[in-house]
Amino acid sequence: MYFTNRTPSFQQASFKPDIQSSDRIAIFIDGSNLFYAASHLNIEVDYRRLLTTLVRGRRLLRAYFYTGVDPQNEKQRGFLLWLNRHGHRVVSKELAQLPDGSRKANMHVEMAVDMMRIAEYCSTLTLLGGDGNLAYALQVLSQRGTSIEVVSLQSMTSDSLIDLADSYTDLADLRDAIRR
Repeated sequence: MYFTNRTPSFQQASFKPDIQSSDRIAIFIDGSNLFYAASHLNIEVDYRRLLTTLVRGRRLLRAYFYTGVDPQNEKQRGFLLWLNRHGHRVVSKELAQLPDGSRKANMHVEMAVDMMRIAEYCSTLTLLGGDGNLAYALQVLSQRGTSIEVVSLQSMTSDSLIDLADSYTDLADLRDAIRR
């Protein structure tokens, strides 16, 4: 399942720093990581406020949301449709059953490929997620001149991501700004 949307409908932050017109940002959200982080913080995320907080007055080129889906879950399907209609490109695939009975969808390849494809069109790439499997892709983009921002709970973030990021923000510090 892949949704696309060309017109974000969120409001820009009131804080407007002095920026160049080339100061574009692309945002990559690991939906599973955000879900568990929000649960840990005991908040429900306001996704419009989340985008506004991450963009911080810059020009949003694109916001991607990656997640595994349960085709039987109508509530999830409605949520993903809402995200698609409110400024996110939703990239998803069906959850796979693991031998231990748990279910998972590994979205790292999709995220890395999309990051590589879009990086030349933005000055900043923001990852909302903490999986170290993306460290090499982000390191390559950083070496090519893309500014890398990582946002995630520190307890759920690989040290390799924190070390390579130009900017790291603990999601706990944004709790009040992004809560519904």
